[in-house]
Order: sequence, then C-alpha cells, then structure tokens
Amino acid sequence: MLLRWWQTRRRRRLLDRPLPDEWRPVLHANVSQFERLGAADRQRLIDCTRILVAEKYWEGCGGLALTDEIRVTIAGQASLLLLGWKDQYFDRLQSILVYPDTYLVPQKQFLPGGVVSESVGINLGEAWHQGPVILSWSNVNRCDNPGEPGQNLVLHEFAHVLDHDDDSSDGTPPLLDETQYGTWKEVMTAEHHRLKRDARRDRPTLLDPYGAESEAEFFAVATECFFEQPRELRDEHERLYNLLRDYYCQAPAAWGEKT
Repeated sequence: MLLRWWQTRRRRRLLDRPLPDEWRPVLHANVSQFERLGAADRQRLIDCTRILVAEKYWEGCGGLALTDEIRVTIAGQASLLLLGWKDQYFDRLQSILVYPDTYLVPQKQFLPGGVVSESVGINLGEAWHQGPVILSWSNVNRCDNPGEPGQNLVLHEFAHVLDHDDDSSDGTPPLLDETQYGTWKEVMTAEHHRLKRDARRDRPTLLDPYGAESEAEFFAVATECFFEQPRELRDEHERLYNLLRDYYCQAPAAWGEKT
C-alpha cells in the first residue's frame, strides 16, 4: 500500500514538470497516430511516455548510444496500447534494451536421438517473460515504411508483455471480465485458423502471416494491425477488431474522424 502511494506521488511530481521542448516533435514525427488522437488521448500518450522513459531501465547495446529520440519514440509507440486504461504502465517490465540493428541470438534445436543442433539466429526484437524487451532501433525507426503496412515492432513486442501478465504466453492476456474469456477464445481461435489456412495457400492477408506461428504471435500481430490499420481490420475482420476494441478500451478506427 505504501509502495503504491509513493509510486503515485512520484508520478504526479514527474507529470507536474514541463514537457521537454524536444520531445513533442519526436512524438509528432515518430508516432504516426499522434496527430489523429483527440486532445485527451494525446495528453494521456504524452503522460504515459514520460512515465515509461523515467521508470524503465534503458540500455543501448551493440555500441548504440541511447538518445532521448530513441527513448521517446519507443515509449511513445508503446503508450498507444495504454490509452484506454488508467494506471497501467507495463509495471512488471523493468528493462528495455536497444540494438542499433538486427542482433544475433544463440539457438538450440533438440532433434531425435538426443541430438542438439546449435546455430545463431538473427532477431529484430523479443520480449522475455519476467525479462526485458529487446528491440532493433533501425527496425523501430522504419516502422511506418509504406512497404511494410500494418507492421510495428514496438507494438508487437509490448503486446507480448501484456500477454505475459498472467505468467503465460498463450495469446490471451488477463481480461477485464471473466465473461470475456469465452468470446476471446472463440474469435481468436477462428481468426488464427483462418490466417493459418490462408498462409498455407499463399493467399494475401491483411494480418502478417507470421501470426500463424502460434496463438501468442497471432495476438501480437493482431495488435499491430489494430493500431496501424484499424479501419482495414474493422472492414475485413470485424469480430477481431471489436474484440480488441473491447480489450484495449479504445477505437482507433475512429481516430481522426470529424464529429
């Protein structure tokens, strides 16, 4: 109880200080949704960004010198996931590690007969259960590349962080209401199977085919699309869009629409 009081007090003091002058232009330039947000959501994103920058341990890896632009860009994009919630700041996540580009990861494959095959994989990012989020800055910095519509590394990895909040990685994060779990399983299972069928047949898909790999990857891919191509998702996968709208407590398909 005392820890929560102290944390809330510290956050209020942080948000009472002026926003650094150079941060707002970074959010305008590197969070493509920023301009479409309403005033309240825009302020909420700024507040979340400031808290994530201040409270997480940030480390540059592979020779990368961290800058405010890197921290604010990553925190700003991750904050999109938090706009519909109060007092949610990925509290179980402690560290964010950033490489300048792709990075190498040792991999093991267990083969029949007890044989272990060791190799090295190339990663863009990952989110460890009870561990850090690791990101490639070069990939984060080109997330709005027109050649990769709907893809956003930060949204993908931080969706995994939400998925881990119940100590599992199964594509079902903790939901607000027990009654949501049945609908969640029904819609997510149907949509995941649809993506797997389309991927096997090499059909073009709105959702990244990587989501066919597992339930956890499907949730992360669906989250990317929900925030990056919300209107297309609403039109082509209405039940999935509505499910994520209810989970994230926000409707990005309506951002920027005149009322």
